[in-house]
Amino acid sequence: MIEVRQLSKYYQVHEREPGFMASLKSLFHRKFRTVKAVDDISFSIPEGEIVAFLGPNGAGKTTTMKVLTGLLHPSGGEVKVGGFVPFQQKKEFKKQISLVMGQKSQLIWDIPAAETFLVNKVIYEIPDREYEETLGDLVQLLQLEEVIRKPVRQLSLGERMKCELAAALLHRPRIVFLDEPTIGLDVNMQEVMRRFIQDYSRKYKATILLTSHYMADVTALCERVLVIGKGRLLYDGAISQLVDKYAPNKRIRLQLAERVKESELIDVSQGLGMLFHYEFPNVELDVPREQVSELSARLLTRLTVLDLTIEDPSMESVIAQAFEAGTEGGS
Repeated sequence: MIEVRQLSKYYQVHEREPGFMASLKSLFHRKFRTVKAVDDISFSIPEGEIVAFLGPNGAGKTTTMKVLTGLLHPSGGEVKVGGFVPFQQKKEFKKQISLVMGQKSQLIWDIPAAETFLVNKVIYEIPDREYEETLGDLVQLLQLEEVIRKPVRQLSLGERMKCELAAALLHRPRIVFLDEPTIGLDVNMQEVMRRFIQDYSRKYKATILLTSHYMADVTALCERVLVIGKGRLLYDGAISQLVDKYAPNKRIRLQLAERVKESELIDVSQGLGMLFHYEFPNVELDVPREQVSELSARLLTRLTVLDLTIEDPSMESVIAQAFEAGTEGGS
């Protein structure tokens, strides 16, 4: 559904020194710097797959999405979405896609969301029967029965975001771009939105490209991630392989019943793990995944342990390490 080959998007940015003389000089001799917002990236996404598109601010995520939706013309490479070239802006292409941005609104502020739905029905030329059927499904899945007839300005953030999703999906798009769809929502509402996105993708076999700074969105919805940094694609693959590659260790946390010397902890873990932190009664050790069982048994045998927990690294730290490793590799 989405095919990207050697996509690039470059900008020419004017630069000058501060001060009046520099401003005057720039009128006659302007200096420009090329910014590579997206630099030679390639990937493909099949029908029905939900893929996370991750990276720090300024990495090129939003630029890529704008190219995929036809809002920007690429500087180089080939892009096809649903069989169409996005920047050609064909009517048939626009009916196949939808872009939902958590910080942007398409709802009209002073009228009920149901009125915006009717506007979208006309814009996308949705037949009456299909419109009623789809609206009924969306209202049921998102629990909008008591919401869609209120003026938008009276809705809570969570209610408004659910209406935004409904408005974007009324025409049953085959490809959905979600840019921070749960931003600002509380934990319960985030979970509602995630369940809905899963249900929608499953029912309509929709391909979804998701950006989010909430790693809970990623782990709940996606098995595959794309990691981008400084315009370059750093990783494309399964989340499990990403964790294995950039976070090969687990962390063992202990609560001790009796004080021991730090040297004794180092001796106990030697050859299997590394002492990360010790402040009685709490101990933290980093250990390779394949040696967790052996070190846990050794710790329980040789120390008086009140509690022992084994934790995976957070997805935030894994993504940060992937970005750092990719940046160093490209420099």
